[in-house]
Amino acid sequence: MHDKTDVFFIPENKVILPEELDYSRTDEYIRAAEAFSRSTYQSVYIIDYFRQNFLYVSPNPMFLCGLSPEQMMELGYGFYFEYVPDEEQSLLLDINRAGFAFLNTIEENRRKDWYIQYDFHILNQGHPILVNHKLTPLALTSDGRIWLALCVVSASNHTTPGHIEMRRIGSSDFFEYNRITRRWDKRSIPTLTDGEKSVITLSIQGFTMLEIADKMCLSPDTIKKYRKQIFEKLGVRNISEAIIAAANNKLL
Repeated sequence: MHDKTDVFFIPENKVILPEELDYSRTDEYIRAAEAFSRSTYQSVYIIDYFRQNFLYVSPNPMFLCGLSPEQMMELGYGFYFEYVPDEEQSLLLDINRAGFAFLNTIEENRRKDWYIQYDFHILNQGHPILVNHKLTPLALTSDGRIWLALCVVSASNHTTPGHIEMRRIGSSDFFEYNRITRRWDKRSIPTLTDGEKSVITLSIQGFTMLEIADKMCLSPDTIKKYRKQIFEKLGVRNISEAIIAAANNKLL
């Protein structure tokens, strides 16, 4: 393991009750992650905060920068020092510290309801790819420390790194981290009208704008208006980014 990776494993989440860790259960988590990875284009990791490494890594050459899962497991958190631009490594450390600080303000029995998501670049054969990480607790010790966490990696719908958000399942409100003020600011997830959802859904199915207009019995100008509204609400530039944003925000 990379000799600098201990900076990711901070005292705020140090697992201090190792007698509670039942590693005989981990096969169940791994099988569930494997099943999920077979049905998605996303990449899936399970992080072990006690052993300070990955417990499982799904195969996805793009998000693993061409590495095999076995190579990724061997490299561990050293991956972020090898394949993340130097100027963004401090971003990941800030996210790590701020995320655990936020989680420690949540009641222990509610921590599994929350997940953090953020964007950063990885270098695939030297080419930067902006990815989105969603990280959620999977197994906790009785004192609320995270033993295992599930990380899902997908393409980002943004154009810049950051966009650090803490979200709770079932809530339309979330908190966005400001690295300058070091505060979490409350925000609301945008909502889409039925017409806007239909435009995105039909776009996912591969229909052109004219075909969407025909299927919805609307004029092409109305579909253009819907698309413009979608782009403004989601802060994206085109329909491809809108599809990713809608999926990432569970808007459909």
